[in-house]
Amino acid sequence: MIKEKLKSREIGIEKNQDISEKLARKSRVLLALGANLNSKFGNRIETLEIAQTYLINNGIKIIKKSCYYESLSYPNTNDPKFINCVLSITTDLGPIKLMDVIINIEKKIGRVRNKKNEPRVCDIDIIDYKNEIIKMYYNNSNLIIPHEKIQDRNFVLIPLKEIEPLWIHPETNLNIETLINNLNINNINSITKI
Repeated sequence: MIKEKLKSREIGIEKNQDISEKLARKSRVLLALGANLNSKFGNRIETLEIAQTYLINNGIKIIKKSCYYESLSYPNTNDPKFINCVLSITTDLGPIKLMDVIINIEKKIGRVRNKKNEPRVCDIDIIDYKNEIIKMYYNNSNLIIPHEKIQDRNFVLIPLKEIEPLWIHPETNLNIETLINNLNINNINSITKI
């Protein structure tokens, strides 16, 4: 009888943890920040720190922040290396308004959008928006959340695991551990925690 009561309590605790994790996923947003060029604000890390200050100044609350990681440029590995981090934030902004804030921050820092995957002073991507699957047209391109190439990006997955070790991709239902294990070994070995 005592064992049964203890077991039912354990099950209740696990259910409560599951519920609290689901509630957390529905309220938090995940952002990936990166820079592979210095900006007028300083080196790559100083630039990402400024980006975070701008986010806070726009009413965005940073809940968790990963360490910084250095990774090879993609797709041209001869370009300067990137510094990346992932943030868990809360915001009342919808995805479109949040994208407006992000684009404005990138512009303030000095990002110029000429061609895809070129070196840049600041890049901010929405990785997960409140555990929703979002596909819409925004600013002459498609806004897809979670980012459509997240499963290939060591510079997102590895820092993401650091702050959200239980994260599950809202569309594929694959957990972060599985996504990282699906990366090729060279991809995993080419990223360094700073």
